[in-house]
Amino acid sequence: MFTTQRGSRGVFTAYLALIGCLIVNLSHVQAVVVPPARTETGVSAYLFDLSQIRLTDSRWLDNQNRTLTYIKWVDPERLLYVFRSNHKVATNGASSNGGWDDPTFPFRSHVQGHFLTAWAQCWATLQDTACRDRATYFVAELAKCQANNGNAGFAAGYLSGFPESDFTLLETGKLTNGNVPYYVIHKTMAGLIDVWRHIGDANAKKVLLSLAGWVNQRTAKLSTSQMQSVMNTEFGGMNDILAEIYYWTGDSQWLTVAQRFDHAAVFNPLASNQDQLNGLHANTQVPKWIGAAREYKQTGTSRYLDIARNAWDITTGHHSYAIGGNSQAEHFRAPDAIAGYLTSDTAEGCNTYNMLKLTRELWATKPSANYFDFYERALLNHLLGQQNPSDSHGHITYFTPLNTGGTRGVGPAWGGGTWSTDYGSFWCCQGTGVETNTKLMDSIYGYDSSSLYVNLFTPSKLTWSQRGVTITQTTTFPVSDTTTLAVSGSGTWAMKIRVPSWTSGATISVNGQQQSIATTPGSYATISRAWNSGDTVTVKLPMRLRLVAANDNKGLAAVAYGPTVLSGNYGSSAPSKTPTLTLSSLKRKSNSGLDFTGTADGKTVTLSPFYDAQGYKYVVYWSVSGSLPTTAGTS
Repeated sequence: MFTTQRGSRGVFTAYLALIGCLIVNLSHVQAVVVPPARTETGVSAYLFDLSQIRLTDSRWLDNQNRTLTYIKWVDPERLLYVFRSNHKVATNGASSNGGWDDPTFPFRSHVQGHFLTAWAQCWATLQDTACRDRATYFVAELAKCQANNGNAGFAAGYLSGFPESDFTLLETGKLTNGNVPYYVIHKTMAGLIDVWRHIGDANAKKVLLSLAGWVNQRTAKLSTSQMQSVMNTEFGGMNDILAEIYYWTGDSQWLTVAQRFDHAAVFNPLASNQDQLNGLHANTQVPKWIGAAREYKQTGTSRYLDIARNAWDITTGHHSYAIGGNSQAEHFRAPDAIAGYLTSDTAEGCNTYNMLKLTRELWATKPSANYFDFYERALLNHLLGQQNPSDSHGHITYFTPLNTGGTRGVGPAWGGGTWSTDYGSFWCCQGTGVETNTKLMDSIYGYDSSSLYVNLFTPSKLTWSQRGVTITQTTTFPVSDTTTLAVSGSGTWAMKIRVPSWTSGATISVNGQQQSIATTPGSYATISRAWNSGDTVTVKLPMRLRLVAANDNKGLAAVAYGPTVLSGNYGSSAPSKTPTLTLSSLKRKSNSGLDFTGTADGKTVTLSPFYDAQGYKYVVYWSVSGSLPTTAGTS
């Protein structure tokens, strides 16, 4: 239960009593999930529903718990403020927010959709009624805002924290206040669809379709050239969410509206595999690519798939740092330009959040291990450490600095400029952060008609209800190189285990017997058999030190051990220039941890997992000298 500073507790308590009569508290795997109305085209593998996977004790679970504490603490009345104020509904005495949800900020009301998604994901995976109740209450209040549009002077269906007139200015090329109106609408719609499909809330569907109808009416009046001009202003993933609505409802009008948001200036070069990303605002583009992937699945039009795959290949191969993040000052730079862009404003969090979503979409069309090599790299080395582990609310850094002597806790000045805060920042990366840390389990496992895919290695429990099987994964990965998968239930199917590209000599055993199967790096190793309860699969993925060089300067590199990027701990004193690391000096301190010692510029330095580089100045990219040791045995 939540309360506000000015006494809305009674209102929400009454609401709880009402919905308590309407929603049954179902057991874990029986979460109310709305089935899609359509079958997707070109999909050969699937990722499990959130309701089927739970994290167990790990750093991932710690991240999740901090975020859960925050989203169950934050005051929904304050989050509702800008909606209510804009739609001429009483604000119930709530305080307004600061940062990017301040009543004067141009694209206020963008972050609330992320909270809706986070609450819905919390319910889906944990059956946490506090999250469910917050989501359904919030949607009910949004419905009241939407219903008051006549009194507010807005068209039917409109829902936002800023005036509808901003869209008129957008359509006429006169919007100069910094707003990105459709970006905000996308976030609200994405949150609504998640509350509908994860919780089964009919109110969310009604509000969503009413808002989508408003988008349809608004865009139907524009010519193709006018729409293309509108899309010169960031519009989030409008093609993505509208294609999703088509998938979940089966109503083809939403596909028509989605395709109005196909941005020719971005799609045309990518369709012919041309890298024209230099200078573009990075996170403006990635949601469009996710939309292209989803439009492919709804139409079968191969051009959409070409756009999405080419974008992924270009970005991961030519625009990404060692940690998997991309962008400098929020923008793409020239292909392979890395060394000159190691600054304090690298790797915006939203970009990686969206790249992981794109990765999931593409993997489903072609379940290749290389997709999850990237997924692991970016999740482990960028997003896991984006959260501040010393903050009980799990606040995040907007940028992850990669400059020499960088330190986490860097964000836009409007909102404090350091870590996100409870009510004073509400940046885009804070919104995607609460989503990321409530769905960390969503891609660990996948399946097709005959196989289980093990994509990621972290302590977790999968309830494969379709086959009556439970898989329990136990590991201390990436500190150790071994994971075990315990099977409960029986049946004949194949287990496909990702063999990362960074390993060699991987071995897989079943019940202590090593299997004679191919374990080629960058592929899935397949065990086909009749399984019985009690079967245990042991996976050993040998790790070694390796370099991840800047694309444009092989003498400048990050050091990784297995999947884990390491960084040097320089305490409170940043080096004056990029240190030169003597590679042969690297030694692991202990097999129970991932701390290494090495010599840089003649001085001993400790290198540790970058995801743990918190509260001190660090070095990720080094000038490198010599060769790595063939073994990095403990000193």
